[in-house]
Amino acid sequence: MKENIRIGYGNHIAELGHKNKDLILLEGDLADSTQSETFQITHPDRHFQIGIAEQNMVGIAAGLALEGKIPIVNSFAAFIAMRALEQVRTSVAYPNLNVKFVVSHAGLSAGSAGPTHHTLEDIAIMRAIPNMTVLVPGDVKEMNQALDQAIDYKGPVYIRMSAADINPTYKNEVFRIGHATQLSDGTDLTIITTGTLMNQGMEAVNILREHHNIKARLLQFASIKPIDVEAIMRAIEDTRHILTVEEHNIIGGLGGAVSEIASEFGNSRLKRLGINDHFSGIGTPDYLLHDESLNVENIVKEAVAFIS
Repeated sequence: MKENIRIGYGNHIAELGHKNKDLILLEGDLADSTQSETFQITHPDRHFQIGIAEQNMVGIAAGLALEGKIPIVNSFAAFIAMRALEQVRTSVAYPNLNVKFVVSHAGLSAGSAGPTHHTLEDIAIMRAIPNMTVLVPGDVKEMNQALDQAIDYKGPVYIRMSAADINPTYKNEVFRIGHATQLSDGTDLTIITTGTLMNQGMEAVNILREHHNIKARLLQFASIKPIDVEAIMRAIEDTRHILTVEEHNIIGGLGGAVSEIASEFGNSRLKRLGINDHFSGIGTPDYLLHDESLNVENIVKEAVAFIS
């Protein structure tokens, strides 16, 4: 059964609000979209509706952090990573304040809202900012674990959420900041995913094994920064072929981060699947993923061609 990470986030942060009285949620007029409204209902004295004023919202969060609170900024990814970028960088990251940015509708998941709301640049932007931790969970279980760790972590954290309904992939896996999660093992190829595309990655791995006799390792990188250098180096040593898959521009995102490490380590072949440096069209998230060749069938096709 499909699930929505935003709903999982809303339920989990409301539960955490009972345990941690320092949590304060700031919302940019999108509580029903980000699902911070669950916290708003259960903890109305610690949920503040700032309105369509994202730059002010980040400044308020900085002030709350200086007073020892743990502010969580909720909005769409496009509005935090770009509209309020100067405030994120200068007011929060520069003084290394304990602010958490939980943003939704990332990647292509804003669907018919179109390119103004699609966010294909935010991983590149955020991982380039000193002191910023960047997390991109792929289902509700991984999101809940990432949120737990982000709240315990001292310093700014950017958590990127999809708005699409997705199939869960995590079973008994455990997420840790700075570590990849291995979802399958193999010696022919390593597929590296982030966010909800770990679901497509898992399906592709199964098809490759069953129909092409290709044993692929699947690594989910929900922690983009810090990134698991050792997992990448082991994958290069064991499989040599690395295929990155992401709902983001191939410039500066997961593929860029892995390429930086692979190029220094050497002795590997690497291919990046993602958005090929253009603005995407308008349609449902599933349609757009297919249009951008990020569907399971194309991942399989690219993997087979890559190692041939």
